[in-house]
Amino acid sequence: MARDKYVRQSLGSLYSTIKESRVLMVGAGGIGCELLKNLVLTGFGEIHVVDLDTIDLSNLNRQFLFRHEHIKKPKALVAKESASKFNPNVKIEAHHANIKDPQFNVDWYQGFALVFNALDNVEARRHVNKMCIAADVPLIESGTTGFNGQVQVIKRGRSECYDCNVKETPKTFPVCTIRSTPSQPIHCIVWAKSYLFSEIFGISEDDAPELDHTENSDNANEIANLREEAAALKRIRESMGSEDFPRLVFEKVFTEDINRLRSMEDMWKMRKPPEALDFNKLSHEALGAGPAVAQQDQTTWTLAENFAVFADSLKRLSDRLEELKAIADTGNAPPILTFDKDDADTLDFVAASANMRSHIFGIDMRSKFDIKQMAGNIIPAIATTNAMIAGLCVLQAFRVMREDLAKAKMVFLTHSVDRIITAEPLQPPKPGCPVCGVAHTKVIIDPSRATLQDLVEGVLKPELGYGEELSVSSEAGILYDPELDDNLSKKLSELGLKADSFITVVDDEDDPRVDLRLSIVEQALPQDSNSIVLPEKPELGKKPVPPPTEAPAADSQTGTVSNGAPVAGKRKRDVDEVGLEDEQIRKRGKVPEQPVAAQDDDIVFLGDPNGGAIVIDD
Repeated sequence: MARDKYVRQSLGSLYSTIKESRVLMVGAGGIGCELLKNLVLTGFGEIHVVDLDTIDLSNLNRQFLFRHEHIKKPKALVAKESASKFNPNVKIEAHHANIKDPQFNVDWYQGFALVFNALDNVEARRHVNKMCIAADVPLIESGTTGFNGQVQVIKRGRSECYDCNVKETPKTFPVCTIRSTPSQPIHCIVWAKSYLFSEIFGISEDDAPELDHTENSDNANEIANLREEAAALKRIRESMGSEDFPRLVFEKVFTEDINRLRSMEDMWKMRKPPEALDFNKLSHEALGAGPAVAQQDQTTWTLAENFAVFADSLKRLSDRLEELKAIADTGNAPPILTFDKDDADTLDFVAASANMRSHIFGIDMRSKFDIKQMAGNIIPAIATTNAMIAGLCVLQAFRVMREDLAKAKMVFLTHSVDRIITAEPLQPPKPGCPVCGVAHTKVIIDPSRATLQDLVEGVLKPELGYGEELSVSSEAGILYDPELDDNLSKKLSELGLKADSFITVVDDEDDPRVDLRLSIVEQALPQDSNSIVLPEKPELGKKPVPPPTEAPAADSQTGTVSNGAPVAGKRKRDVDEVGLEDEQIRKRGKVPEQPVAAQDDDIVFLGDPNGGAIVIDD
């Protein structure tokens, strides 16, 4: 009997479309393992898997494609090897890489019929959403948090995208607590991640999202002191690569800054003062601790072991940053490093730094595993939730492959006694969304000649009909507006714009057109031709006038949210494994006591909630 006999019978004519399709799956973790298995068994012809992470011991309880012997190996490669055994006829391409790497550009996305997101962080989700909107490729977005889950179909111009709904702002901590009076491990972790790491290897503390810079009476002086310390760290940063660099960093943050805090006697009348660390003493005690200590992520390291990991990770990160500087393009902004919970170097540095600061303030130190959970805002995942969400992803994919988006749904999995799985029709795009509420097109530039003036005066105004009131911006900020014309003579390459960068054009006239997003394609153009070419003119409709919003009236029939979890009659939107998403709840009427007849392709709950069955009519 043929391997695909029953799949072919179940899917009918859709099977041949699926078998010839080329799809992308981003993320090979909890949802990704279940989803890849489903895609392979369904018979998708070619599947590309992208994941930056390596396998950890903590993954094995729910990511069933991995075994103990796979620990420390790339998830994408092992997932390919394991899933291929389910169906050798499916072609799987694995990419152990960051989905934000430049090789994964708009043209690359356009080579897929469908993209599946199985990610665990907001930033990567937003990136894939933006690229799929630019490439006009359907996206199946999914996420879980505990027992709750969600699946969303995203199609440019047809449905809401991931950024149409505002996401919850991550929790912030007052600077005065982080800098001067930490009392919990999370305070030291945030200090190490958002302050120390950023000041040495990344951006200034002013941009750290987890630090509350509200200048109230308690916080204002601390902000000023923190900025002074940041300036001192910037001077130390200039010595990166020298033999004295580890000592200079250590003595600045673990000795000098602590002694200065200790000298404020009024601060310590009601609490134990911090104890500064000694570089020479710890260097001697750490002689027997090698780099292998960092591999022991389930145990709490001693102070000397934390020092050894700190010194070793500081050297590794310094070498990485120096290499990036050596290969950086002239004229571009200096390269930086960013914290990633799945990056061993950055996690080792944050864990060791946080633990040493905890020791200074008499706070319990934590294992590297625990710190990874807190630094990454990770909520423990449940295997059955991942499996159900992965199955719902494939069911929604069938509707996309049939080009029947009218029947595609937003699906919500809720841990509730009255409703288990609920669904609603796709909502139209939000007019003001900065990602999908804009027009998209490509622009070809000759990087050796193209200037910002060539774009504004040679393309935007004469070809697209923009007036004088317009602004041009990139991810770095505003590049041009009527009051900022200093950059006009600069080449686009000097402004950090290169292949696969995005430019946003905003019409600021009284009756404005929708924003325009240009995707840059680099190409050498003939010297006697324009340095910028617009291959296809986009349709620029008028910006819709948003309707006035009214405060929702209280309704006794509408469910409420208790302890952050949805209850009967409510649905959780945009949930994910890290818990950073906004748990927006869309209002519904009272749930009928008896099941009602399902409309075509609806998902309904039948029978007793404690012993009933889920019937999916597809």
